[in-house]
Amino acid sequence: MSECTHDCSSCGSDCASRKDPQSLLEKPNQMSNIGKVIGVVSGKGGVGKTLVSSLLAVSMQRLGKNVGIMDADITGPSIPKAFGIHTKADACEFGIIPAKSKMGIDVMSVNLLLENESDPVVWRGPVIAGVVKQFWTDVIWKDIDYLFVDMPPGTGDVPLTVFQSLPINGIVIVTSPQELVSMIVEKAVKMAQLMNIPILGIIENMSYYECPNCGKRHNIYGDSHIEEIAAQYNIPVLAKLPIDPQLAKICDQGTIELFEGEWLNEAVDKIADM
Repeated sequence: MSECTHDCSSCGSDCASRKDPQSLLEKPNQMSNIGKVIGVVSGKGGVGKTLVSSLLAVSMQRLGKNVGIMDADITGPSIPKAFGIHTKADACEFGIIPAKSKMGIDVMSVNLLLENESDPVVWRGPVIAGVVKQFWTDVIWKDIDYLFVDMPPGTGDVPLTVFQSLPINGIVIVTSPQELVSMIVEKAVKMAQLMNIPILGIIENMSYYECPNCGKRHNIYGDSHIEEIAAQYNIPVLAKLPIDPQLAKICDQGTIELFEGEWLNEAVDKIADM
């Protein structure tokens, strides 16, 4: 009999000390009641991840669902701004109570805890990851049908923490048309596959600009390559959002809940059918 290496993953013996891999999933707050958890991710910053998170949340609420958004982008929180939320999160003996948007969407963000909205969050990775866990374990997400997690860009500490600690039912990958960004999308796809996280599809933001006078579409950032990547990994393209000054305006004004448009219908149907 060979000497035990204590690495059960590469051993075929059925010994008494054999251990199954331990789950790293964190338990939600005891007062929480959460249905589906949807991650919104991107390979890099500036592609419109917060916009997509907000539009998906608003669209699901319009279907009569109870919706929450966890702003996991700790160093660059912008969800409260898009929804015009300037109040602070409350607390009770059982945990933290998220703020509510004007239309009743539950929102939790580090900006709801800071003394001033413009105060920078200068924390190291482990502290940031710990805060994200607390947004799951300490916040009371009561009777939520869909919780959208707006994640920071890349494949670092926070996405890893979210994938390991939260029961993610699926992710939506946000990108833009540039070939460089498309290349980085592949990193997000491969990370999700490595972590066994279901990929619902890809949403391309800033895909085109439609002239209001003639109706012709212009590819401001060049021809899209997202169809090629989607086909390569057998992932559906759920939507292509235009460059729309009105969308930018309502985000800046904190009135994202008033958006009009049917670009995300396929993505919403995909999430609703989970």
